[in-house]
Formats: sequence, C-alpha cells, structure tokens
Amino acid sequence: IVFLGNGPSGICLSYLLSGYIPYFKRDSLHPHPILQKKLEEARDISILDQDLEYLSEGLEGRSYSPVALLFDTLQRPDTDFGGTAESVLTWWHETDRAIPHVVLGRNAPGGAWHSIEGSVVTLSRGEWMGLPDLPFKDWLKQKKRGLRNNRATAEDIAQYYQHYVVKKGLQKNFRCGTVVTSVRKVSADSISNHTQEDLQENSDGSFWNFNEKSTEVFQVDGFFKTMKGDKEPFSIYAENVVLATGTYDSPTWLGVKGENLSYVHHQLSALEEAVKNNSIGIMSDPVLIVGAGLTAADAILFAHHCNIPVIHVFRRQVSDPGLIFNQLPKMMYPEYHKVHQMMKEQSTACAGPYECYVSLPEHHVLSFGKDKKCIFQDKNGHQKVYKISMALVLTGSNPNLSFLPNNGIDLAMNSSQPVNPKRNPIDVDPFTYESTQEKGLYALGPLAGDKFVRFVQGGALAVASSLLKKANKNPP
Repeated sequence: IVFLGNGPSGICLSYLLSGYIPYFKRDSLHPHPILQKKLEEARDISILDQDLEYLSEGLEGRSYSPVALLFDTLQRPDTDFGGTAESVLTWWHETDRAIPHVVLGRNAPGGAWHSIEGSVVTLSRGEWMGLPDLPFKDWLKQKKRGLRNNRATAEDIAQYYQHYVVKKGLQKNFRCGTVVTSVRKVSADSISNHTQEDLQENSDGSFWNFNEKSTEVFQVDGFFKTMKGDKEPFSIYAENVVLATGTYDSPTWLGVKGENLSYVHHQLSALEEAVKNNSIGIMSDPVLIVGAGLTAADAILFAHHCNIPVIHVFRRQVSDPGLIFNQLPKMMYPEYHKVHQMMKEQSTACAGPYECYVSLPEHHVLSFGKDKKCIFQDKNGHQKVYKISMALVLTGSNPNLSFLPNNGIDLAMNSSQPVNPKRNPIDVDPFTYESTQEKGLYALGPLAGDKFVRFVQGGALAVASSLLKKANKNPP
C-alpha cells in the first residue's frame, strides 16, 4: 500500500496499519446512550472489525462524514459541549495484523504544517489537533508550554506530528523528500518479468507480494531528493494507493487580466517578505487583499499590526451566514471577530473607526493594470479604480493532482469539474473511503471533503478497516 502525503491523515492511517488496533475500553461510559449500547454489544471485537455504518448511525456533529463523527466521538466523547470526558478507546499493538505500507511526502512528517508560518495560531482548539493515543495537551506539557486561548501554533503542531511518528515507531514506513510524478494502473503481468532483486528496494520486498487474483496494480513513479540535491527516480508497484496530499499546493487564481503581474501574489508570505525587506510600509499605497476567509483575515491582522493601509475586497455580504466569521464563537476568536467588525463598519459608504482600512463587500476584481491600478466592480455594475502597492489574492487553494490521469477530474463527484475540497471532492464510499470510480484507490482528508484534523482521522479508520478486510487480516 502506498500513501501519497504524510500529513495528519497519512500519519493516522500509518498508525492503524502498523498493527495498533482500537477497542472499546472496559468499564468506560460514553455520554451517547445508544452508542454505548452498541459498543457493549461487541466489547471484545475491535472497532476496526465492527460494522462502521451501524456504529455511526444517528450521530450528529460538525462533519458530514458518519465515520469521522464516530471516531471523533470515541476519542473525544463530549468535546463539542465543552466536556472533558476521556477517550473510550484503548489501543492494542497486534503486530500480526500490521500491513506493509510506505508513506511518501515532500516535507518531514506533518505535511503542509511545515510550510505554514510558525507563529500562526490554529483555528481548531489545540486538543482537536491530536492524533490517537497521544493527547496533544500531554505533549505540550512535556514541552512546559500551554495553549493560548485553547489554541496552538503551527510550529507546535508540526513538531508534535514529527514527534508522534518517532514515538509510535512509524519512521520505517516514511520516505520524506519524495515527489510523485505519476500514478497509473498497469497490468500485473507487465511487471512480473522484473526479477525479485529489482523490486526489493523497500524493506523486505513485502510490498511486491501481490495477491494472485490481481490483474492490475498501480505504478507510482517519482523521485527522491538526495542530500546533495540530486533527483533519484523510483517506481513502486502497489495494489492499493491512498491519496492524502491535502490542498495546500495550488493557490486559487481569479482568472482576471493582469493577475500574472509581479505585484500580484497568492500567498500571505509575500506580504511578510515585503514588510521584512522594507519594500512596503506605512507610507505605501494600500495593499489589496482579496478574499473573505481566515487567510485573508490573517493578512489583514498582519497589515493592521504594521500600520499598512488595506483595501479589502470580497464577493459576499458581511452578514452572509456562509461567511466563516459568522460561524465562529466570539469569545474563542477575538482577533477574527475584530476583522469581521472592521468589514462591517468600514465600507467606502461610511467611514468607520478603523484608519488605514477600507472594506468593499459584494465587489469583485475586473483587472490589474501595469501601472498598479486595479479596477473593481460592485453588484450594481458600478466600477471603481484604486492605486495599490501590491495585491494578495487569498481565495483558497486547490489540490495539485497533476500526477493522476486527467488531473484526477474523473474521480470527482462532478467529473466535468476539477477536484475541489469544498465544492467537488473525490467521490468516495462513505464507509471505506475507496474511490467509487477506481477500485484500490482511496482518498483521505480534504480531497475527500474532510477539512479539520479531528475529522480526517475517521477517514483513516474507514480505510484501515477496508484494507484489513482485503488483506484477510480481520479475525472471523
């Protein structure tokens, strides 16, 4: 089995496939009485071997995935109601049930968490970032640090995921510094003429013991980056491939004229860099920030902190219930509440109390000019022109699936549109996370529509359960 991506989804699945098996802890009491009754019915059977559809029936919460809700409520029984009940799971290491696998990733274990500015604070509560059987809070205590307003920094999260892989003994499955260039189905016969020696690149060659019935397998091609900076090509053959690459790769473009000009950027780091090298400051023309998500809010807070003037453009109304700010509790997220307040009170129509900030709700960008003049249009078709110093288009990001045939479009819910975690995820079976279009191919995390770390782990449970059945490693 080959996983592409070594973020939290890949780490969690590696843990489960390394023979760590969850059972219902004897004498524990779950606050959900119906779930408690179901768990008591099969006390001695691991969660992985039970009917996940039956166990997750009737659960409600902040995810659309029934298995994500199930695993989350088993690990954190009443967390959404402010409760601190302990996990009702106990973990047994059953080495005979481990399945050989390799986890490929560009960065160190933790994936995109290593690419995020270290001081950025998580949206989720710190304890929700933890992985099975090693609470994040306990790890922080060892570091002699606590959570800030119940939240953690990206640097802490990245370090915790690296520590988790070492602590749980998973390193042998991880290959970091790898870039995958192609994943395609090939005939098993076409590779059988390779000698066994050729194939024993990994561990004991156990990746290559194909099931006799397999007529097709996946060929995964790519390259390792060596310490010297060379690229060493590799090919791996696997019966099952798990896509867990997240969506941090390709920032979304607006697709308007002039967007490729040098002053238009698609990452927050560009603003931080410009401030650091003094190419932008208090006396500069305003910075344009496009978007109404949390990355745009982080950019506004950063600019505000540095007294840099901002023009903020977004398509929705400030009161739109779909806007993330209208879904966040004020007490827990005071800084994002402040941005939301600025968006409400500081539109061009009425000057508000916040200097150096102008909000343009229900506007969109028409074009960027070479003279750094930007043209906007409002909902009535009226146009405005502003001179800006730089533009940050922060409207989300898309997964880079260029290694799949047709960029993976054929695997999406709507196969006429690119894969998008919010609007068009990969179409998977909700209880196995196997692609409905391509047997043996699984998708996890944002690619399957699960955006938060606490919920991607249920996907890993579903995949592990499915793969154990395929490998006949499920007890009767």
